[in-house]
Amino acid sequence: MTDIGSRWQKWVVCLLLGAAVLAAFWPALKCNFVTYDDVDYVTTNPVVQQGLTWAGLKWAFTTTRAANWHPLTWVSHMADCQVYGLKPAGHHFTSLLLHAVNAILLFLLLQHMTGVLWPSAWVAVMFALHPLRVESVVWVAERKDVLSTFFWMLTVGAYIRYAKIVNCQLSIVNYYSALVFFALGLMAKPMLVTLPFVLLLLDYWPLGRLKFGPNFSWRLLVEKVPFLVLAAADSLATFLIQRHSGSVATLSRFPLDVRLANVPFAYVTYIRKNFWPTGLAVFYPHRALGVLEVGGSVCLLGAISVWVLRRWQGQPFLVVGWFWFLGMLLPTIGLVQVGYQAMADRYSYLPSVGLWIMVAWGVRDWIAGRALPRMLAAVAGGLAVIACMELVPQQTLYWRTSRDLFQRAVDASSQNYLACYNLGCNTMAKGQYDEAIVHFNEAVSTEKDDALWADHSRAYNDLGYCYLHEGQITNAVANFEKALNIKPKFPEAYFNMGRAFLTNNQPDVAVDCFQRALALEQNPVILGALATAYARMGQFPKAVATAQRARQLALAQKNLALAQALNSQLQMYQTGGGGSPP
Repeated sequence: MTDIGSRWQKWVVCLLLGAAVLAAFWPALKCNFVTYDDVDYVTTNPVVQQGLTWAGLKWAFTTTRAANWHPLTWVSHMADCQVYGLKPAGHHFTSLLLHAVNAILLFLLLQHMTGVLWPSAWVAVMFALHPLRVESVVWVAERKDVLSTFFWMLTVGAYIRYAKIVNCQLSIVNYYSALVFFALGLMAKPMLVTLPFVLLLLDYWPLGRLKFGPNFSWRLLVEKVPFLVLAAADSLATFLIQRHSGSVATLSRFPLDVRLANVPFAYVTYIRKNFWPTGLAVFYPHRALGVLEVGGSVCLLGAISVWVLRRWQGQPFLVVGWFWFLGMLLPTIGLVQVGYQAMADRYSYLPSVGLWIMVAWGVRDWIAGRALPRMLAAVAGGLAVIACMELVPQQTLYWRTSRDLFQRAVDASSQNYLACYNLGCNTMAKGQYDEAIVHFNEAVSTEKDDALWADHSRAYNDLGYCYLHEGQITNAVANFEKALNIKPKFPEAYFNMGRAFLTNNQPDVAVDCFQRALALEQNPVILGALATAYARMGQFPKAVATAQRARQLALAQKNLALAQALNSQLQMYQTGGGGSPP
């Protein structure tokens, strides 16, 4: 017999699931925006802050800002700004609602496909309330996770109706609806490219459409072709955009052997964090992996794969759950390295469902017809849910401020250069230069470890900036030089070095630095500093001409405040006065 459950039971589960999600993640409404990507997506994005406008919509569908093409994600942020302005609680509330809806939809889809109530409910609860979900839900910049998953659920729902309805006309409508929802999901986040593969898995179990042997239906492959075409087009576009933006790391930075070694270790780490969620952080740096770590991970993954394949007929849910997990993580597992992270909690958002399917239906098979195992399973499942309800609010608190977030990352992992760097930026922005120097030195100290392939140019530049403000000119110049050794085309480092020499009464050397910066970036601030250097050298005609260029450029950029400051500086030079950089 099947455990279908009555209609009222389903709706009670939906209500309880939604209420549990809201209760667990409610502390998110007290979290601020963070300086990690929220800046790009909302807090310093003037187009998004204008709300829903025709110009903004056009920009959303044409921009590749943040190294992605995800217009619906931009539109969702614009809608939030339209309603909430820059109040972070409103932005968090939208993400929280989307996550709650995703959890309810997952439950309804599993229950509809399998006809069983409680395993479907438990999988949805573990998906919804697991601490690994915090990054996707509480991080405003990760709106794309919860939004794309919403369309993922709608796609699967339409596909299920297509697969189950015999009526030809309704079947066609559902099929094209699934395609439309899939396209919308890709416009929220490209990670959905694995969905055609998941649909094929669902055809095998629980839909029972995919049968091997003489009854194999090639139609199941043909009907996935339009989905594959959309996925391939979006994958190619995403790769080209990210490579053009510099987000795709080269083989010289992350060699192929490093990537291949990280793949099995990352998979096993995802599994470990799924069942024992400790040491969660916003960023996990690459590190040197030993033979035992890589070899052990390969053996474990191989053993699980062999085990589930041997049970493909009697327990098909094991094959589906396992390859759901492996396949959905593949685009972000690091074979194509985007950014510097070895892995990320947010990447497990949908892939983790596969592991919970394996557990829920495996336990259901084990307890069938036995009272004691049924009771033990109920207690264990309940304790797991209670633990998650306790851990989620704790993990959410780390996202209250940028400082809390990156301090947690430093505490959770060793040699976390990005977390140290961001802590330095946070304290530097508050004028706490002595503390920022400590954090930046911790960040660049990881350069001594050949296993870390971080670009420390910005850390060295910002470290030099802090030394400059502390009056330590020699240390400042030394760090600007280190930044330029790593990144020769770095106008900000040349500009800051020029300021250091200007402060040290070496205007002739400062002129050379400012000119090098201008060769890389035409910036009115740099021009203003160059004008000051000329004035310090007594070359007032050059100072006046340069200050005029700076004012004209500022006006062209509609930076009226800077133009006014440059105008005052120009008047000073015209009378033969000195001056300081604007």
